[in-house]
Amino acid sequence: MSPEKILVVDDDTNILEVIKMRLEVAGYKVTTATSGEQALVEAQNDLFNLVVTDLKMSPKNGIKLMEELLLINPEMPIIILTAHGTIENAVEAIKKGAYSYLTKPFDHKELILHIKNALEKQQLTYKIKTLQTIIQEKYSFDNIVGKSGKMRKVFEQITLIAKTDSTVYIYGETGTGKELVAKAIHCSSHRADGPFIAVSCGAIPETLLENELFGHVKGAYTDAHETKKGLFAQADKGTIFLDEIGETPHSLQVKLLRALQEQEVKPIGSNCSVRVDIRVIVATNKNLQKAVEEGKFREDLFYRIHVIPIHLPPLRERKEDIPLLANYLLEKYCRKLDKKIDGITPSAIRKMMLYNWPGNVRELENKIEYAVAMCTKTQISSEDIFLTLGRKIKEIKSFKEAKKDFEKEYLIYLLKINKGHITNTAKMAKKHRSDLYNLIKKYKINPKDYR
Repeated sequence: MSPEKILVVDDDTNILEVIKMRLEVAGYKVTTATSGEQALVEAQNDLFNLVVTDLKMSPKNGIKLMEELLLINPEMPIIILTAHGTIENAVEAIKKGAYSYLTKPFDHKELILHIKNALEKQQLTYKIKTLQTIIQEKYSFDNIVGKSGKMRKVFEQITLIAKTDSTVYIYGETGTGKELVAKAIHCSSHRADGPFIAVSCGAIPETLLENELFGHVKGAYTDAHETKKGLFAQADKGTIFLDEIGETPHSLQVKLLRALQEQEVKPIGSNCSVRVDIRVIVATNKNLQKAVEEGKFREDLFYRIHVIPIHLPPLRERKEDIPLLANYLLEKYCRKLDKKIDGITPSAIRKMMLYNWPGNVRELENKIEYAVAMCTKTQISSEDIFLTLGRKIKEIKSFKEAKKDFEKEYLIYLLKINKGHITNTAKMAKKHRSDLYNLIKKYKINPKDYR
């Protein structure tokens, strides 16, 4: 690993040489400058990890030099050296972006300690930013694949919702990507630096769910040997994602309602509530309105979580996205499994378009991963997608059903070409406008989705 580069600036050449010698002994690569102008030239020609500069220099003092250096490299730590009489100026420098200051005469061990701490902080900041970038790229809504009208609507909603702290209610069938959308909302929001805590309310036994969500204090029950922080408290300053919220036991729903309304939780065994600053996103694959009518879900909780609803369409309702998704997943698993596959055959794409995908995107992803793992050819065939899993395409549709599917897809195709323009679509289809409107109404197509 190459040594960190440090630029030392001082108009006193004796001090400059002493500092250079001490820092080189400590393992740093040192460049010196006797003026602010020379330092700027050096900074433009090389990339330094840190700068040590004297405060009182002429004509460009240390603060002015620091401001110009930070324009070249905003992340670079700068340590100011000052005489006792100018400590006030050094404090001003800290306010303007300096990492720290030392008063002359100073202990060189102290200077090296300041440098070490500044560089460690710089490296930590860089690692955090790199990690955040990776996470944001991975969960950015740009990576939620889809170009259909219904998915474009979802993207627009994510963009608008991310700017708020309102509760989001994501609903749709299993496997449509609800957690991915929740993460995209979080990573696009001002809470992106905070935690994202996901919990599946249906996967935790009823007796443990309250403990997981709200935590407990020491001695709350027999085995409570120490205080445990609940998931709500862990999500402070971030987002909590409550998946399968429809599975929450009725006895716990009132406590969950209070937590959401008051933004505070009461750990089991505690007499005091704990304030939390969180954004709440919930998801369900159930019809919660029906559950409310049947008395299985509290009405007040339903309206508390049903603030901004997002519907994720099943894959069968956005089949035009299947080729895009399939190729995206193919690239993903070729990278993951280190395989070279050129693509998917047209016949395989056609069969995927005919299949109804009851497991939605999750099922498609599983099949593509399996096909990539098992494929021995240059392209994935329909047999790799379907038959290697020991099942054939179930659906052999009746003529009437196939005709309906064709009509709907044909109309969507024409609307796309004509950008939702009804008159032009009717002319191209050689249909009367009234007949076209009847078909659009029959298949619940919104022409605006294709403008």
